[in-house]
Amino acid sequence: DVQLVESGGGLVQAGGSLRLSCGASGFTVDRYAIGWFRQVPGKEREGVSYISKIDSETYYSDSVAGRFTISSDNTKNTVYLQMNNLKPEDTAVYLCAGSVFSKPGLLRGNFQYWGQGIQVTVSS
Repeated sequence: DVQLVESGGGLVQAGGSLRLSCGASGFTVDRYAIGWFRQVPGKEREGVSYISKIDSETYYSDSVAGRFTISSDNTKNTVYLQMNNLKPEDTAVYLCAGSVFSKPGLLRGNFQYWGQGIQVTVSS
């Protein structure tokens, strides 16, 4: 069965960095577009970034562009989200998701597989 597991979250001060990992099993990540979303209690799930399965094109939401970088290591079957210059408003549960579409955008409905999420907390 397809499994996605996030790791690397935690507590960091504003301006600091974290790198999240999305490890996949049951499929090879280069056959799926992989996206990152984040969820804050009481708010809609927000698309953060994705990487295309065809050409490795990446996309970022305006709120994280220039600070976050998504990358894929196919030999490790893992996708990363490097988060730099973190801000308190980045605090959320971050979820990794897989899509069978080449370029699903950041549309939740285009992603079929989801991890359980991992907490990222950014303090002032």
